[in-house]
Amino acid sequence: MASLLRAATWGMFPWRGYCSRGMQGELSEGFLEALKAVVGSPHVSIAAAVREQHGHDESMHRCQPPDAVVWPQNVEQVSRLAALCYGQGVPIIPFGSGTGLEGGVCATQGGVCVNLTHMDRILELNPEDFSVVVEPGVTRKALNTHLRDSGLWFPVDPGADASLCGMVATSASGTNAVRYGTMRDNVLNLEVVLPGGRLLHTAGPGRHFRKSAAGYNLTGLFVGSEGTLGLITAATLRLHPAPEATVAATCAFPSVQAAVDSTVHILQAAVPVARIEFLDDVMMDACNRHSKLNCCVAPTLFLEFHGSEQALAEQVQRTEEIIRHNGGSHFSWAKEAEERSRLWAARHNAWYAALALRPGCKGYSTDVCVPISRLPEILVQTKEDLEASGLTGTIVGHVGDGNFHCILVVDPEDHEELLRVKAFAEQLVRRALALHGTCTGEHGIGLGKRQLLQEEVGTVGIETMRQLKAMLDPRGLMNPGKVL
Repeated sequence: MASLLRAATWGMFPWRGYCSRGMQGELSEGFLEALKAVVGSPHVSIAAAVREQHGHDESMHRCQPPDAVVWPQNVEQVSRLAALCYGQGVPIIPFGSGTGLEGGVCATQGGVCVNLTHMDRILELNPEDFSVVVEPGVTRKALNTHLRDSGLWFPVDPGADASLCGMVATSASGTNAVRYGTMRDNVLNLEVVLPGGRLLHTAGPGRHFRKSAAGYNLTGLFVGSEGTLGLITAATLRLHPAPEATVAATCAFPSVQAAVDSTVHILQAAVPVARIEFLDDVMMDACNRHSKLNCCVAPTLFLEFHGSEQALAEQVQRTEEIIRHNGGSHFSWAKEAEERSRLWAARHNAWYAALALRPGCKGYSTDVCVPISRLPEILVQTKEDLEASGLTGTIVGHVGDGNFHCILVVDPEDHEELLRVKAFAEQLVRRALALHGTCTGEHGIGLGKRQLLQEEVGTVGIETMRQLKAMLDPRGLMNPGKVL
């Protein structure tokens, strides 16, 4: 019976504790020498520990290591590596910071993992044009540190200090998306090495215009492509003016309904809130313990406002009126930078706070997103379903976008529990799809949501995606097993 349960859950919940590939010996000595000739011997590894490190991300998907890992130093080397691997029929798996949540770096067919972290230069800053060009090894925090004295910042913030080109590949977003948009809204141009080694500039070499009606949107095609169409070797990103003043707040509510109604009413009132995050009572209790907060254990909103001092006063006043009308209380305002950082650090550490509820267990995060008008309905129903399921889990989300996560904490050895998690997650996604939402707001498809993608976009949508994939990657060697 245990083996049957294991088989039923393996596709969606293949836990990383089992490393599914040992040393395969599939890459010949001649091929390894060719890799070394491109990047240098110190930048090629077939060590088991290194390969295993590159065979998983932060998700629960089992480790599937590549046959070799390489560290190119520039775009020319990436191009030569792609041509070499493609010509020999060897799969290519791009790797950034490894912070993904959908198994996007798992080498399902072995092959060569191309670790792009050594390409970490900020190539060009155009402050008057509000744009910057970065290599794939540049992380979100590194860029904002570099921009500190420029009066500009890059606001897309998924929580983890992810690589910016990795964020492009997964179409990441995060807590600031309600005001500043997702990665899809903040990418102006991409430099991409195509599977055979050709170099593509999706908007033309060096271009960083704010808008264009010229031809097909190639930049948009590669945003969210999860490494299945090419290797992103540079990204031109949109920057934003750093806000003059910032204030953050928390407030508690008597129910999930009241908290989510407040979110909808704040957005309908056109309050330009910069962040508005929901945490349920279980999540707040976990954050209090993990991050040493002293917040009320109740459904809670974390909010942040950006603007001039006068504008902030108006935003805060209007928001307080709406929240009090919906029964909100226990307001706590954070105006000093240190106080705000502590508050948002607790929000960003919610994943680890949830895992601490059951030490030794693993986490699985859902990622549905629905139209704002349907958010109260789905969140209230999901909270009821979670309580009825008997599973250990929390709800947290970027409710200003209609996107939220159930963080489910699971014993990977309890296959009956894995079945219940799988059933809960699939029921939640299908409810979101029925409400005209999506199976993933920001994590991507990766390994686990391929069937759900087909349900979302339909047969014609999937066929069109497969045709695009076949045109750019006819041998199916770019990050195989992901998305489609």
